[in-house]
Amino acid sequence: MSFGDREDDVWGAMKPTFRPRVFGDPNMGYAAQMRNGTGRFARSITPSGSRHSDDAKATLARIVRKSPEVMVKVTGRKKGAKHLGAHLQYIGRHGKLAIETRDGEQIETKADMDRVADEWSDPLYWRQGTTVSAVAMVFSMPEGTNPETVKQAVRETAELMLGDNHDWLMALHTDTPRPHVHLTVQAEGMDRKRFDPRREDLFHFREAFAAALRSRGIEAEATPRYTRGQGKAGASMALTQMRAKILSGASKVPTEADVKQAREAMQVALGKAQQPAFVSKSRARWDDTRRRFEVAAEQLDKTGNRADRELARDVRAFLQERPTIETVPDRVLRKTEQRLKAGREREAQQPQRSVASPEKEQRQPQRQHEPQPPKRTPPARRR
Repeated sequence: MSFGDREDDVWGAMKPTFRPRVFGDPNMGYAAQMRNGTGRFARSITPSGSRHSDDAKATLARIVRKSPEVMVKVTGRKKGAKHLGAHLQYIGRHGKLAIETRDGEQIETKADMDRVADEWSDPLYWRQGTTVSAVAMVFSMPEGTNPETVKQAVRETAELMLGDNHDWLMALHTDTPRPHVHLTVQAEGMDRKRFDPRREDLFHFREAFAAALRSRGIEAEATPRYTRGQGKAGASMALTQMRAKILSGASKVPTEADVKQAREAMQVALGKAQQPAFVSKSRARWDDTRRRFEVAAEQLDKTGNRADRELARDVRAFLQERPTIETVPDRVLRKTEQRLKAGREREAQQPQRSVASPEKEQRQPQRQHEPQPPKRTPPARRR
């Protein structure tokens, strides 16, 4: 089933569009590639090469039925052999875990890790200053996903997106509820081009990772947060780790970001300030997404197919659960308003201080005129 003329409309609500910074971008060639739809990572993740090769209806079904979303992010850029060697020691858990190479070999000893770090950093000796030797990435799936399947999907994604131009290493971690794979990519390619993934590149990695998981029987999707009615995460890995320390009790010092958000939310709750501009923009974008999904549900109802009618019902239920989008400032403001309301209720429930009775007020001035006992003066000293 196709949405016909409405397919581009609903597809635009499910997949993001990226606008290059033509001016002010130090990498003008990258901006030109984004503008022209070319470049190393601009090719489709499927052999057909069509932008809509993945059926729009199937994508919509995975969104409204809440299929797990894949996570791909850059965790750091390693500069020099020493920095890269320490990173390999970390992902290898200091020899406890095996690190797999692109060719399927396993690296376990510190000497082998240092050798790889030196090999990846040696071609950069001619560059002035410290240069990035490798880019560290993490591929993650929610709790309950088969870890071995995640590792196989990451390997397929790396082979598809990187090819033979860049060397890479990978290590599977299962010490957290979410199985995740650390992928470390050599920055200097065989063609002397640098691996420097941007937002659009990372989204292509997400799409390839989700497609590799689906080919192995695991439902997964790669969509932006606003498509699912969620605001921006707005927290870096460092901030997330600091908040985790506070929640665990390891630290009692609030982060500067949380203090700033609380202060701004208090001003908004008291009517002395307004929400940031991006909050209203997020709501407008979610309203546009809702409109496109509602039109898609109407188109599905008109096909007469039972499966399409069920999907239309699921789309409307999905929209009913999300009447509006909640951003981080909205969430902080809601909690602040709840605290203010609770404080006012406590003040209203406290008994008022007893007012002095008129009899006490009348007795008080009489006490002022009562004769006071004479003050005792010390006797005069005799010489």
